[in-house]
Amino acid sequence: MKAKEPLSKFIKVRCPKCKNEQIIFGKSASRINCLVCGKLLALPGGGKTRVRARVLEVLD
Repeated sequence: MKAKEPLSKFIKVRCPKCKNEQIIFGKSASRINCLVCGKLLALPGGGKTRVRARVLEVLD
């Protein structure tokens, strides 16, 4: 029997402009900007988040 995956995950990303590391939700319903410089990091994608920054780690 296959183990079930968690329904949602958090993602640690790094801002390409200021190198700030931030944790975002993997199924966000709104735009996510960097908390330091304001650069766009992710967009809602109809379920999963479309990440526009470097993914450092996927957290369970």
